Amino acid sequence: MLEGVVVKMMGPDFLLWRCLHSGPLTKETVDQPQPHPACPWEEFKRRNVPLLAKLTEVYGACAVVAMDEDRIVGQLRFYPAFLCSMAASGPGLCLQQRFPAGPADDLAARTFPPLSRLEDKTLFVHCLMTGSPQQERNPYQRKGLGAAMVRRLAEWAKANGWQAIEANAFEDLDLIYAVTGSAGKMFWEKLGFRVVETRVEPALMRENDFVKALRRQAAARGLSAKCVANQYRMRLDLTG
Repeated sequence: MLEGVVVKMMGPDFLLWRCLHSGPLTKETVDQPQPHPACPWEEFKRRNVPLLAKLTEVYGACAVVAMDEDRIVGQLRFYPAFLCSMAASGPGLCLQQRFPAGPADDLAARTFPPLSRLEDKTLFVHCLMTGSPQQERNPYQRKGLGAAMVRRLAEWAKANGWQAIEANAFEDLDLIYAVTGSAGKMFWEKLGFRVVETRVEPALMRENDFVKALRRQAAARGLSAKCVANQYRMRLDLTG
């Protein structure tokens, strides 16, 4: 891992309410969003900050961050599984999208039961980024930061009574990582996760330039063109 970078749980003193698409962020720059991608930033901040604050208050944390001095250069966002499966919250929890791809505006106002009352004590990793995957030059990628954040999450989760961690993954293709913030299946397997479900992502079955580029990248790595549409649910049990 890069010398001088510290991996820790995100605390209430610095709530990273948006992602690292434009590069590393500090307390001073997080509230100065870049024009690309074009987002209704003030609207998202009003929605996201109370949600992250409540999750942190109730469960202790909802993200792992990698810090290079005062800059956040890596993030791993996670949520209790029940939050991801709440029908009213929509299928996604992307902080830079509107409902239903992002959280509902009133999600923070709803009741979040304490861990002791949850039947399913599973955490779900929503996204994982090091540096900015969409930047041409990324000195923080492929330096072990992602693995270090996952290990820190596993240590924290086990110590705090969570029983499992899950994440969605695709094949290990750079184009997937740059768009989704999802690490590849092999990445998770190296950290002890196992595949518990395989399903097909409909968006990756379409005929468009992105999918064609994915198939070319897969072929260059000796993978079947069909596998680019596979989405894997990975699981790490913490009770053993």
